Amino acid sequence: MAGNSFGELFKITTFGESHGGAVGVVVDGCPPGLEISEADIQEQLDRRKPGQSDITTPRKEEDTIHILSGVFEGYTTGTPIMMLAYNKDQRSEDYNDLHKAFRPSHADFTYLSKYGLRDWRGSGRASARETLGRVAAGAIARKFLKESLGIEIVSYVEQVGSHQAHVRPDEVTTEAIESNIIRCPDQDAATKMIELVREVQADGDSIGGIIRGVIRNVQPGLGEPVFDKLHADLGKAMLSINAVKGFEIGLGFNAVHLRGSEHNDPFVIGDNGEVTTGTNNAGGVLGGISTGNTITFRVAFKPVATIGKEQDTVTTEGQPTKLAASGRHDPCVLPRAVPIVDAMAALVLADHVLRDKAQNL
Repeated sequence: MAGNSFGELFKITTFGESHGGAVGVVVDGCPPGLEISEADIQEQLDRRKPGQSDITTPRKEEDTIHILSGVFEGYTTGTPIMMLAYNKDQRSEDYNDLHKAFRPSHADFTYLSKYGLRDWRGSGRASARETLGRVAAGAIARKFLKESLGIEIVSYVEQVGSHQAHVRPDEVTTEAIESNIIRCPDQDAATKMIELVREVQADGDSIGGIIRGVIRNVQPGLGEPVFDKLHADLGKAMLSINAVKGFEIGLGFNAVHLRGSEHNDPFVIGDNGEVTTGTNNAGGVLGGISTGNTITFRVAFKPVATIGKEQDTVTTEGQPTKLAASGRHDPCVLPRAVPIVDAMAALVLADHVLRDKAQNL
């Protein structure tokens, strides 16, 4: 499918462009009998949609989802589920300056190199608008995981620029995450993050940061031992999101500062008599397979590439030029990326749950 599909048994294929007629997704492999509605999916899309606060792009898209197949009388049928949302607020004229100029750190040059042409109106498939389909599919995966296994997924903004939240991932609640427009559960840090985003926004610039992902109540035994390790698939899922430049699980890169005696998670017997570990430096995965501990990971997002500051670049004819991009863009992608991280984590877990069931009848 030329890189437009993700998953093995719980599989999605996204379609559409930023300035095309619609964007959406086909979900294949969802078990039948799951109660689902457009309202269930819309709840997550509303967290991702543009124009939700003064620190996101002002593009006004309601992102109203339409389920066209795979659901009957409120329940999944086991057949492919097709969902789409129509684009309503494109302003392609805002991108006229980009017709023959490459935006620094954007996909303009690489798309032209690969395909010999590119959709310069809002970046086409390189636009984060493509992620609407992922969030729609992820809403179904999250409900399946919650109702069938009690698996809970929460993600939140842990860092913007140098401002970092100080919270315990195991204790973070959805209510705390959604209590402010930056989606950071540490209120003091959130205030500083919002001030920083507004500062760079006023300067025509952008800022990056880190999202923390937390997956709770995961059964031990999910994941494959070699190429499809659970954390490898989570890494692929997160690195496929626009603007993501890094992924780590557990202590990640901080583990290099420790000795094995400090980093190893000692096995103990839990309160219910089950085998667990006294610490969770591994982030809930050993040998590519879930341990039963909470899975924790971090995803690094670069500053948004399209900015209003003038930058050096070249034209498609290879001539030096200057570019200060117009259009409507996020000064910081992180608040809207939180539901995307949620969705991709859910899609990975749903796929591995079904793969585990297929192997262990």
